Amino acid sequence: MRTTAVILAAGQGTRMKSNLPKVLHPLAGRPMVLHAIDLARAVSPEMPVLVIGHGAGQVRAIVGENARFVLQEPQLGTGHAVQQAESLLRLKTDLVLVFYADMPLLRPETLCALVETQTANPGPLTMLTLLADDPRGFGRILRNGQGNVIGIVEEAQATQEQKAIRELNAGAYCFRADWLWEALKRVPLSPKGEYYLTDTVGLAAADGLEVRALTLEDAEEAIGINTRIHLAEAEAIMRRRINERHMLNGVTIIDPHSTYIEAEVQIGRDTVIWPNTYLHGKTVIGESCTIGPNTIVRDTQIGNACKVLMSVLEGALLEDEVDMGPFARLRKGAHLCKGVHMGNFGEVKDSTLGPGTKMGHFSYIGNATIGPDVNIGAGTITCNYDGVRKHPTEIGEQAFIGSDTMLVAPVKIGARARTGAGAVVTKDVPDDTLAVGVPARAIKRLVQRPPEDSGAA
Repeated sequence: MRTTAVILAAGQGTRMKSNLPKVLHPLAGRPMVLHAIDLARAVSPEMPVLVIGHGAGQVRAIVGENARFVLQEPQLGTGHAVQQAESLLRLKTDLVLVFYADMPLLRPETLCALVETQTANPGPLTMLTLLADDPRGFGRILRNGQGNVIGIVEEAQATQEQKAIRELNAGAYCFRADWLWEALKRVPLSPKGEYYLTDTVGLAAADGLEVRALTLEDAEEAIGINTRIHLAEAEAIMRRRINERHMLNGVTIIDPHSTYIEAEVQIGRDTVIWPNTYLHGKTVIGESCTIGPNTIVRDTQIGNACKVLMSVLEGALLEDEVDMGPFARLRKGAHLCKGVHMGNFGEVKDSTLGPGTKMGHFSYIGNATIGPDVNIGAGTITCNYDGVRKHPTEIGEQAFIGSDTMLVAPVKIGARARTGAGAVVTKDVPDDTLAVGVPARAIKRLVQRPPEDSGAA
């Protein structure tokens, strides 16, 4: 049977006290609504329908082509919101799965079970419920003497006796589509002037039709986000789930309580993550790495067997066996090739360090292309900005850059060339040449020694 998800995302979220629409608040590094879209796509291949209202333009911009949109204007309740999807879905789907965009902790397995239960249900709908002592404002499930679901009463309208009911409405439903569109036309107007989707449960019971309830095993899944407190609560739960997933896949996380990994991060097996490490965005980390402690990595690709200690990386690429830190920084466009060593208090931006290159501490490399097996002495600076434009620096293979060298770009240092300590290089240095002084000048050609005798007979 074809199943299509309708995700409710039109609310203003006034209790968030924010200029940002509630469903765009980030959770584990992604806007909340994108978690809902991913959830829908995991349950059904049909393109989900997103009901939008408050901040509709902003929501459209974030979601893009990942959903079909319907606008709820004016916003007259949840029943009215689902009704807006009828024109898109009538005669085009068999089942309609409805849930809220502010319920990011729902699992795909749970919604799949909800759909499967409704598929086997002769009645028109199946709903998700939970058992809890803290109602958190959820509606109460009403059952008759035979245990059949006959309705939902919202907390504001519940009697004291009804408020004592422990079975709560989780806010996710699966409907038979043909029945849903007809039933929504019969939903009465509430005292608040809204049409509640929950009233469809009472309509089905009044028609003598079976309403099934699937009870959540994990009540955390039903947590909705209405305040910043709820957002922090959901963030902590999602972070725990993410860390557990990585650990089950072979990653060692020394202290999960102080490790922050966002939803899209990928980590290879046998990598060790030390405390106070933050992995953001689309970061990819290979196998057998050591990351942290006290490290921030964002949108960066790290190869195998790398060591990153107490450093900040953003928009960078590290090939295998790179060793960097502590207190190093890679900015956007930094590319460290295989076997690069980068010392403490160094910074690289828009530059490539060739294989085996060693970069000393207290150095800045910007807009540079550096060949293999180069030694960059402590305090080396590429002076790449003239106040108007950025200029490139090129350093050839096996060059040796002395401590406190200033490379005034644009400038080229040839292969196997050397600069003396404290040199200010304003002109190109040819291959195999020593340059010293302020400004630096070439003083002699360097004679390359042949490889030492191995001692073999």
